[in-house]
Amino acid sequence: MTQLPIITALLKYADRLKFRQLFLLTAALFVADLLIPDLVPFADELLLGLLTLLFGAWKKSESPERPPIEHSKQDPQ
Repeated sequence: MTQLPIITALLKYADRLKFRQLFLLTAALFVADLLIPDLVPFADELLLGLLTLLFGAWKKSESPERPPIEHSKQDPQ
């Protein structure tokens, strides 16, 4: 499958975007494609590429490791 150079260039540009910007770009293209079909040529291919980049940029927030609780030794009475 050969890709068009314009799609490749747009996806390379989108790969440098932050998650929020990439999400907004993907959402805007999706809404535009829903409201006016075939407004952007090859919008479906662009959406699939942008969604791939979006899911790749999606990071799970890991909870920071808590230090182990140290118990103080108490003298038995």
